[in-house]
Amino acid sequence: MPRILKIQRAIGVATVALSTTLNLHGEMKIPDEYKQGGFAIGCQAYTFNHFSVFEAIEKTAEAGGKVIEFFPGQKLSKEEPNVKWDHNASDETISKVKAKLAEHKILAVNYGVVGIPKDEAGARKVFEFAKKMGLRAVTTESTDAIDTIEKMVKEYDIMVGFHDHPRRAIDPKYRMWDPNYILSVVKDRDPRIGSCADTGHWVRSDLKPVECLRILKGRIISSHLKDLNKMGSGAHDVPFGTGVSDIKGVLDELKSQGFQGNISIEYEYNWDNSVPEVKQCIDFVRNYGK
Repeated sequence: MPRILKIQRAIGVATVALSTTLNLHGEMKIPDEYKQGGFAIGCQAYTFNHFSVFEAIEKTAEAGGKVIEFFPGQKLSKEEPNVKWDHNASDETISKVKAKLAEHKILAVNYGVVGIPKDEAGARKVFEFAKKMGLRAVTTESTDAIDTIEKMVKEYDIMVGFHDHPRRAIDPKYRMWDPNYILSVVKDRDPRIGSCADTGHWVRSDLKPVECLRILKGRIISSHLKDLNKMGSGAHDVPFGTGVSDIKGVLDELKSQGFQGNISIEYEYNWDNSVPEVKQCIDFVRNYGK
């Protein structure tokens, strides 16, 4: 065999081997059928926390979303208001939620914000639940459990995004609001560990979301995407494109970074009748780039 062909064949084998390795130990891809405007856009169920899990799924579908991120503690349904939805759910309850998701053609992709304990037994409950639900990622603020989290990420091949709430004047020890701090936590860790970029809370901390995303480039696992009416504390959600968060700039930056995660609309305003506004947000993303 000519030498050049031997080299090409060797390169081909190496490429296949590398591709196989990445497929075995890489992020779960959200199917294109659940994407709109190039993004997997849907709701954080907390948007509908005045309602049940079943109603949150219904309202996500009504607003035009195709994916959902759950949070712990929401009541299951009108019929079973005393059953709470979290990582301690029974297999029977999980089956009910899966059936409801299938009915409305909604894909569950994420879960949080949830505390992940340092002890493996406690952490494993969260990851086992995520595995049963077929989730791509879990959202947390448990930086103290980073060693355990990294071990679970490697074992379960489920991603973890560290979430940011606003800076707290009464608690200067709280650092999650600072993207530089998040980066310091995740930069030397497994690449499946990164940021759940809550753009609204960055705005409430007087930070510009696009600049924060650039700091965390390559480490954005998911996003709680918000547009707010003003910078700083006291701001509230508004439909995408009508506030100060530069949503188009955020989408441009995510696209340039090759972002493959879910965008969760966590609309924390007009709680009892937010579907029309959430729909405006989803429509904005759907029409992105047109």
